[in-house]
Parts: sequence; C-alpha cells; structure tokens
Amino acid sequence: MIKTITHKLFSVGLAILVLFSTVSFTIEKHYCGDVLVGTSVFAAAENCGMEAMEKAQKKSCCKDEVDVVEGQDELKITSFEDLDIEQQQFLVAFTQFYINLFESLPKQVIPHKDYSPPNLVQDIQVLDQVFLI
Repeated sequence: MIKTITHKLFSVGLAILVLFSTVSFTIEKHYCGDVLVGTSVFAAAENCGMEAMEKAQKKSCCKDEVDVVEGQDELKITSFEDLDIEQQQFLVAFTQFYINLFESLPKQVIPHKDYSPPNLVQDIQVLDQVFLI
C-alpha cells in the first residue's frame, strides 16, 4: 500500500520536473526611478503613465527589465538505427523475451465441475457423534 503510494508520488514528481524543465517564460518589470511599479509574467508589465512626460523631456526616468527563463529545448531523440549493434541486439532480445514471458496457461479440466452433491437430510457426524478434533 505504502509502496504504491510512494511510487505514484515519485512518478508524478518526475513528470512535473520534466514539464517545468522544458517550459520557458519571461518576467517583465517596470521601474519608475528606483521604485518597482509593475511586474508581469506572461504579458507586458504595467506602466506608470509617464510616457507623455518622457517624450517632452527626451530623458527617461523609467526603465523596463525583461528576465527570460529559458527551458530546455534540445531534447535528445534517438532512433533505432542510431544505436550500436550490441544495443540493438539487446533491445531485440529484451522485447522478444518480454513478449514471450506472458503466455497464457492451458485450460485446466475440472472433472467434478458438473457434479452436484447429494442432499443431506441429517448431519451424519452429529447423528453418530463423530467429530474431528
């Protein structure tokens, strides 16, 4: 019971690890001076509304930072032909062994399947006072 629960939790954890290792996203931050005004993970960050004033002054007090979290995008995909001859032989032997491992058992003949026991009128052991101890 505990082994199956642990196995399932470990499997889910590894699946989540693979998912998050391949996902990439960006974090955008908008600063007005030294004050953080807006932060966003998937969309553009919220501005402070100083764009009109910045155009007139030609000097910007605001700055945007973009942090990119890159996921793994180069996954190694190998085909059967890329393996060595020893690895190919092992893979073929393993699959053949695994397929032939689960053969069905022969159907067993039960000779007394259709036999019905006689109807008991009285319990003979109680009648003769014979009991197994």
